[in-house]
Amino acid sequence: MAPKTKFTKQDIVLAAFDIAKTDGIESITIRKVAERLGSSIAPIYVNFNDVQDLLQQVVERALQVARGMIMEQQSGQPFRDIGMASLRFAKEYPVLYRDLMMKDNPHMKNTPEQLAEVIGLMRHDPELAEFSDQELQSILLNMQVFQTGLCVMVANDLFTKNVDDEQMMNMMDEAAEAFMRAAHARKLERD
Repeated sequence: MAPKTKFTKQDIVLAAFDIAKTDGIESITIRKVAERLGSSIAPIYVNFNDVQDLLQQVVERALQVARGMIMEQQSGQPFRDIGMASLRFAKEYPVLYRDLMMKDNPHMKNTPEQLAEVIGLMRHDPELAEFSDQELQSILLNMQVFQTGLCVMVANDLFTKNVDDEQMMNMMDEAAEAFMRAAHARKLERD
């Protein structure tokens, strides 16, 4: 008798992630993941308590992919890199983007740790060095609203074919500059 194939926790998460990329997070079931692996459900239950535990790991995998996209940018402007990576994620993973960003789910609630991580990245941007954490949070919130709208349009293929990646980045750059100018003006008024 041939030995049973062993599946690591990572193998299982990657199989579930593949399902989420094409069919959405809500379509992940233990049975579907087992079928994707060519396995019974037993190895999945050995590694995960239930489907919710697996879903959280899929979301973590998506966040790792997004962080990797940010790190790949390396433009010297971390705030811009975040925007570029968001557009790229929405374009390359539209189903997953819609599930994570357009649906109310327990997996994508902003935490203080996530906010601190992004503020930390922004601190490395020379154009943002003069701002306090509170001012950076304000700039970030404004930019998130704009960026999310742009990414939703990308993920839902709402742009005409005449709008390319460079034009979208120009839109994002213009919005970021406007938000930074406004924050700078508010700072001057207070001082």
